[in-house]
Amino acid sequence: MKVRSLKLREAHKSCATGNGSFCSILWDQQAHHLVTASSSETTISVHDPLLTSNPPKILRHHRDGVTALALSPNSTCLASGSIDHSVKLYKFPGGEFQSNITRFTLPIRVLAFNKSGSLLAAAGDDEGIKLINTIDGSIARVLKGHKDPSLSGRALHTLKGIAPDIGSDVSVMNVLSWSPEGATLAVPGMKNDVVIYDRDTAEKLFSLRGDHVQPICFLSWSPNGKYMATSSLDRQILIWDVDKKQDIDRQKIDDRICCMAWKTIGNALAVIDVMGRYGVWESVVPSSMKSPTEDIPNSRSKNSNRLLLFDEEQEPSISGSLSDRGEDSHGESEPPTRKRSRKHSIVDEDLDDDVNDELNLFPKTESRKKANSTHKEYPDKGFGLKSKRTSSGTKMQQAFQPGATPVQPGKRHFLCYNMLGTITSIEHDGNSHIEIDFHDTGRGPRVPSMTDYFGFTMASINENGSVFANPCKGEKNMSTLMYRPFSSWANNSEWSMRFEGEEVKVVSLGTAWVAAITNLNILRIFTEGGLQRHILSLDGPVVTASGFQDQLAVVTHVSDCLPSNDQMLEFRVFNIAKGTQPLTGRLPLSPGSYLTWFGFSEQGQLSSYDSKGVLRVFTSLYGGSWLPLFSGSKEKKSDENYWIVGLNASKLFCIVCKSPDLFPQVMPKPVLTLLDLSFPLASSDLGAETLENEFILNNINLSQIQKRIEETASAGLDISSLDDEAFNTEAAQDRCILRLIAACCNGDKLIRATELVKLLSLEKSVQGAIKLVTKLKLPNLAERFNSILEERLLSETKDVLNTSFLNSKGDVSTRGNVAASNALTSTEKSEISEPVIPSSLVKLSAPLFKKKTKSSDGIKLGKESKDGNQTADLDNMKELKNIEEVMNAEVVKNTGEMEIRSQNPSNPFSKTLNNQEKVNKIGEMNQGKPQRQSNPFLKSSIK
Repeated sequence: MKVRSLKLREAHKSCATGNGSFCSILWDQQAHHLVTASSSETTISVHDPLLTSNPPKILRHHRDGVTALALSPNSTCLASGSIDHSVKLYKFPGGEFQSNITRFTLPIRVLAFNKSGSLLAAAGDDEGIKLINTIDGSIARVLKGHKDPSLSGRALHTLKGIAPDIGSDVSVMNVLSWSPEGATLAVPGMKNDVVIYDRDTAEKLFSLRGDHVQPICFLSWSPNGKYMATSSLDRQILIWDVDKKQDIDRQKIDDRICCMAWKTIGNALAVIDVMGRYGVWESVVPSSMKSPTEDIPNSRSKNSNRLLLFDEEQEPSISGSLSDRGEDSHGESEPPTRKRSRKHSIVDEDLDDDVNDELNLFPKTESRKKANSTHKEYPDKGFGLKSKRTSSGTKMQQAFQPGATPVQPGKRHFLCYNMLGTITSIEHDGNSHIEIDFHDTGRGPRVPSMTDYFGFTMASINENGSVFANPCKGEKNMSTLMYRPFSSWANNSEWSMRFEGEEVKVVSLGTAWVAAITNLNILRIFTEGGLQRHILSLDGPVVTASGFQDQLAVVTHVSDCLPSNDQMLEFRVFNIAKGTQPLTGRLPLSPGSYLTWFGFSEQGQLSSYDSKGVLRVFTSLYGGSWLPLFSGSKEKKSDENYWIVGLNASKLFCIVCKSPDLFPQVMPKPVLTLLDLSFPLASSDLGAETLENEFILNNINLSQIQKRIEETASAGLDISSLDDEAFNTEAAQDRCILRLIAACCNGDKLIRATELVKLLSLEKSVQGAIKLVTKLKLPNLAERFNSILEERLLSETKDVLNTSFLNSKGDVSTRGNVAASNALTSTEKSEISEPVIPSSLVKLSAPLFKKKTKSSDGIKLGKESKDGNQTADLDNMKELKNIEEVMNAEVVKNTGEMEIRSQNPSNPFSKTLNNQEKVNKIGEMNQGKPQRQSNPFLKSSIK
């Protein structure tokens, strides 16, 4: 076998002693970035593997060398551990610092996220493994077991004397590695080999022995577990076919490789040596063999290349006690109130998971029956989900309050759980005790607890107050609605309403209004002070409702269920302040499903979530459409349910519940899980689904921003902040398109790349695309991109000239009423036919034009008059049309009669002026009247 040599480039400075230091390297989920760190430097470097000549992004927050790196499974959170005894969390790929966890006494050595990314395990030279909540940075728990510093937990098997002793050399680690499916453990052997052990029995299965002549210091499984990369102190990297137990390729390196990472998409391996130099080994596995990313198993741990196999089965018991358990409880035994018994070993849980994975291949009729029988024990009051589950499948869904959970005797339950805070209640001595808590204590006031004498089962909360309601009860069969403001200038600002023979089903809050919908299909709207403002009849029984500022959204039944068990639902949006109904229509649901959550995003977009796990968001596209932005069936495990809390522009906030539970318990306090919004895209032949998803999301965000700009401008308000937001979104969209173009070029999809370049908004981005394909040695594509740019600029120039003539016509015809017979001089014609074009527009199209005459006014286009006495009657429409035709023909024939004068250096992120702005500038030149510059984003950038 021929030994090849891999070229490495410097990422970090080597240790001053020259002995080398331990360095880390990893890919993000979509292989868009490489992250490196060194124990001899305090910085973290984020590299672009496509443009290696670009300098990396540097993160500087540690005070000492960085010894460990980890990325959350969705690549949105980067964790780093250091010799300075701290773990730090960053947003990724932006690199914004999030939180600092400093409760460590010795250096950190290993980090690993759980599958959902909600918990981070950290271990090092001190005792135990610390589990960190990534949402708030708190330490959830410490697992202790050994007296000596080590990675510890429950001991299942003890293997002694199986790995070589690396002594005091801190530049390498004796790294173990779980296979992607978690069934086997790979350990560096005593004979310069790799020994594979069975997870359940700890028996040796086989070994990989090849041409390593010194001990192995690092090993890494391929994503599909069919291959393994090993590095040794002999400065070699070997690639193994695990099934055949033989090495298939190798690389010779100048120094010891201390860390390796397989590319998550493609066929490549990233390596870094002890001197801080890294490189990417392309085509690691021969093309005749199966790709290392083909047939990836359903991994239970995304960090299978490191020491920890972070068991997902332990997550509920750990995350459930984050706020109730501080560091003082580290090392304590597990509390007796834990819902899940821990009498079984982790091996038993793993085996159960394997069995469940196999059972998931069959229809889940039995599991559904089990869930139905479980939920029958809860009363059907204020929670429509349970009634639907226990029904025969043809009954209409009962009304439910978003964010409420069923009443459970002797247990605290949620009356409301939203993005702002929670309202909880527990029955005690015949009455209920209600508490209101805000997620961000600095955002809302401290609200004292209250005693509930009415038995409230539903509530809603916003920044100004809270509203409560109960079902009919008592001799008079009365339902009560009560509103409590958080602050008021007047005493006794709390108020309540009683409904005899009418039961409140759903309540909602907004800006200065309170709404209640009853079983008589009546919508009652009250002011914040308790004035009964409106009473409306609805078309059908209410299902749920939600409020946001001036908007109230209500979901009702249209008719009985279809024979296919599909719910027939309709939504309406009321503007309470204006007394209008701007939106109405059918509410789409997945076939055979029912509605489980309904509300507004933080940006005010109407959203719904059904029992099949599909999240939909309403947009103005195509005259108003619901877009599927998330599918829980693709994300969650078979034994998990997502209980939705809310969403923002890019994340879904939910609580993960273990089956058969469909809702969380109040105690221990549940932990929010953040999930990325993603369209149900088809599997792309580029393997760039993440980029394509980002591309569509950016388009939606742009359309929403432009709609807000139009509404704000029509109201006469300032739109400068929205302009900035739109520009930033367009710049982010252009960066996404450029990455898609790079992926198309690498995948030989040149037509698709050409389609993408036409969607770029900024001319600088088109130039960047030209440079990109030039570097990729695709001259034909670069020429085509340049032609597209020239056509765009020429078209914009024509539009400017045509519009300038129309403006000039209006101005000249007014003057022509006084002297219609007066002809224009050549100077006047020059003023009309030589509009000023912004220099930034022409700069990118320099090959189109020739420098001919100089002018201090900027750039001029037009045909010079050969006869200074030539005149034209602009009052004559025919002659004006002829001049326009001559002008346009002249631009096409010889657009080079201009002069480029650039006074400022160009900004790579500057937006070129659109046609309307160019018209404004021309009007100012011709008419001498100041005009307000129009909004550059009124014209949609979505082609």
